[in-house]
Amino acid sequence: MWDFFATVRHRHSVRQYQEDTPVEAEKLHAILEMACAAPTAGDLQAYHIFVVADDALRDSLRAAAGDQAFISAAPVCLVFCADPGRSAEKFRERGEKLFAIQDATIAAAYAQLAIVAAGMGSTWVGDFDERAAAEALGLSGGLLPIALLSVGYPAELPEISPRRRLDEVVTYLPEPRQT
Repeated sequence: MWDFFATVRHRHSVRQYQEDTPVEAEKLHAILEMACAAPTAGDLQAYHIFVVADDALRDSLRAAAGDQAFISAAPVCLVFCADPGRSAEKFRERGEKLFAIQDATIAAAYAQLAIVAAGMGSTWVGDFDERAAAEALGLSGGLLPIALLSVGYPAELPEISPRRRLDEVVTYLPEPRQT
C-alpha cells in the first residue's frame, strides 16, 4: 500500500495507454467513491461525473479538446461537471459562480490521486470547447463540464515535470523566526 506522499509524487500526466487493457469495474467504482469523498461546500456535492467508455463518445470529447489523441486512446474518460444551480440554492451567487466549480475540481483531483493509487494513470484536460463537450454528453439541467480525465493503464513512464521551489509559491505570515 502506497502512502499519500508516494501517490502524489507518482502522479504524472499519462498520454499513452496500454491497448486492449480495460479499467476493471471494481477499480473504477473505488475511484468514483474517492471522488465522491472529496470535501464540498455545504456537503452539497454540486457536481456530476460522467463515465465515458464508448469509443465514439470519447472521440467526440477528443474533438472538443483540440484533437488530443490520448482521450480516445484511454479506455475511460471521466468528465467532471459543476452543478451551479445546486450550489446556488444554498450559497446564492458565490455558490453558482465559485463553489460548484471548486466542488467539481476537488472531486476530479481526488479521482486523479485514486487513479494512481489503483495502479493506473490519467491526464487532466481543462483545455476544451465547453459547448462541444456539453453537446457530446447531451448535458441538461445547467451542468457545466469542468475537467476531463483520461484513465487507463500507462504504456509510458512520463518524465517528472519541474516544479517551482516552495519559496517561490509560499509566503509565511508572519515570517518564521530564525533560530
